[in-house]
Amino acid sequence: MIRIRRFFLLLALIAAGACGDDNNLDDASIPNVVDTVTLGALVGTPITTPSGFSIDVGAVRTDRTTDFEFAYNIQPDGQPVFLPRTAIGLPSATAAPGLQLRSETFGEIVLAGSNGYVTDEPVPIEGGQRYVVRSRVICSGLAVPKYGKLEILSFEDRSVTFQVLTNNNCGYKGLQPGLPDQ
Repeated sequence: MIRIRRFFLLLALIAAGACGDDNNLDDASIPNVVDTVTLGALVGTPITTPSGFSIDVGAVRTDRTTDFEFAYNIQPDGQPVFLPRTAIGLPSATAAPGLQLRSETFGEIVLAGSNGYVTDEPVPIEGGQRYVVRSRVICSGLAVPKYGKLEILSFEDRSVTFQVLTNNNCGYKGLQPGLPDQ
């Protein structure tokens, strides 16, 4: 009888400890920072020009890796677009990377949502627009994506420049500078 009581007491202590942390994640350890990134179009720029964007790395060359969330290109009609991986034929076995247009200012975007991302078609972009970005699954231990936000700053020749804040803490969706708590 005493063993059964101890067992239930132990279960109660474990349950109480789990309730103290509402997200059950390790504390965030990587500060969110704002950076500026320039990408060249997939077509019509030197192959050495980065055309892809990876939340965990930044600008990447698409001839060297497929580990990116989206690429930049200009459609035949002149429309600049971001191309999520699935839109260029790179399928994802889990949640597909995507972009979500937002109406808030860059600073007002404070939390990424889980759903509502364009993942399988070109995303037309214009100066001043803001997006939340969901990555491919990078956090393999948790099987979750990472998140970021960006704002289109300018277009020049066949390139786009944007400011971006990335959250490289697995399981966190907070999109403000500093250590996230969400």
